[in-house]
Amino acid sequence: MGSKPDDDYDYLFKVVLIGDTGVGKSNLLSRFTRNEFCLESKSTIGVEFATRSIQVDNKTIKAQIWDTAGQERYRAITSAYYRGAVGALLVYDITKHESYVHVERWLKELRDHADSNIVIMLVGNKSDLRHLRTVNTEEASAFCEKESLSFIETSALESTNVELAFQQILTEIYNIVSKRAIDSGQDVAVQPTPGKIIEVKPVTTEEKKKSCC
Repeated sequence: MGSKPDDDYDYLFKVVLIGDTGVGKSNLLSRFTRNEFCLESKSTIGVEFATRSIQVDNKTIKAQIWDTAGQERYRAITSAYYRGAVGALLVYDITKHESYVHVERWLKELRDHADSNIVIMLVGNKSDLRHLRTVNTEEASAFCEKESLSFIETSALESTNVELAFQQILTEIYNIVSKRAIDSGQDVAVQPTPGKIIEVKPVTTEEKKKSCC
């Protein structure tokens, strides 16, 4: 028998979802990977992940997206959760200002445990509840500019910008990996060993000097 279509990919990228509990991380995951939304979804216990493949530059990118609970009692899994991640969606609820306030803490944790070159996108979820908004778009956008993050507002319920958010972060990761491969003289089309997570290596000081100006 031939390999399943799901196993036929050029790159496998691990992306993690982080943020407070109840901000809609699990529904963003289910909307993107299965086009499903559960109004009565319970808090995630521990960790779960789902996969979906997309096309970028005629290459098949398989995203392995990890979702964990935002509660403090699960913080012990941090190191294993972030290991090998090349992208992160940092999610807050636009109607819960406290979840936005905690973004700074989540960002610090991410930068403490993940690869220094990880691609991070801030996601303001539940844009369908704009009439209950407590976090304005300009404030979040200014924070992202200061911290060099990309930013988007989504609604897992209405399926607004969910596809775009994942497409953008996966494309950005792919562009980094492709550029590294070209710069080092590798063939970008070389397929990784099935199951291997592509890691985006941090730029060394020497590399930064070479690429400067």
